[in-house]
Amino acid sequence: MTEQARIEGVYLSTTLDLEKLFSPAFSAHAQTIRLRRPEEIEDPSAISFALCWNPAPQAFAPYPNLKLASSIAAGVDSIINCPSLPPEAYVTRVRDESQGDLMAGFAAWHVIWHHRNMRHHIVHEAKHEWSRQWTRAFLPPGRCTVGVLGYGIMGRAIARAVTAMGFPVVAAVRNEPDTPPPPGVRFEAGEGAIERVAAAARILINVLPLTPATRGILNAEFFQKMPHGASLIQLGRGEHMIEADFAAALDSGRIASASLDVFAVEPLPPEHPFWADERIFITPHQASDSSSELMAEQVMRAASAIAAGKAPETAVDKAKGY
Repeated sequence: MTEQARIEGVYLSTTLDLEKLFSPAFSAHAQTIRLRRPEEIEDPSAISFALCWNPAPQAFAPYPNLKLASSIAAGVDSIINCPSLPPEAYVTRVRDESQGDLMAGFAAWHVIWHHRNMRHHIVHEAKHEWSRQWTRAFLPPGRCTVGVLGYGIMGRAIARAVTAMGFPVVAAVRNEPDTPPPPGVRFEAGEGAIERVAAAARILINVLPLTPATRGILNAEFFQKMPHGASLIQLGRGEHMIEADFAAALDSGRIASASLDVFAVEPLPPEHPFWADERIFITPHQASDSSSELMAEQVMRAASAIAAGKAPETAVDKAKGY
């Protein structure tokens, strides 16, 4: 392709410098696509796609011929919910099986953290104290059910990792799959599936997509269904959880401990009370990620598809939200 024939795109984000982060990865595709900052665009009508993360409400408005909005990751909720997104535009996400493996390792580590009460050792190590916990105080893995909310690439990888350590898994699925569940996994499908998973899980892992139906789903009613003293590993989206309800569940003992990787406001403000709560393990939205090179290749393919009048392979169902 000549420079004039390159597919033109724009970086759109309110929270990240996408050009600084990803222009090296896109340099491998410089003959096919060109991405620039909004202030560098001379002819907005030439822009056919955008690379996005948390776009501003009117971010898409200047580009009348925009046909594609590509997320830099698996999440697309901020793009789909953007009021200026053209109704006919495709939205794509990164699809990466290895991203599921990263998420699974992260989740499995936190399952052990809560199951074995590893914070006990951190506290006593800092005091130079040899303080053993009696293993009979723990449920054996086979009697400690792990619940998984969301059974896509991430959820399936988590289930594989957790069952390999001997924990039975109960997973909420939208529809009962045609094939039987893997060994050690039980499905809950249909109405009330998420609540049934909550009731069965000593350790609950959330990797649901954010949709209108799942926004605020981790609320007081949900927490009340969990076994007393359960643990929560929240890896989905911050907007899944009502923070005040979660804090109340902690204080009541309904939830004994939690790992939180995502929050309604990010970065989590320094004055937020979660930072000082020793029952909560906080990480900065870093449970999993894809390589920049893979993301750039998938965006290039999606942009090439729309330029050829085809649907991108990585397009999401905007009505479903994933």
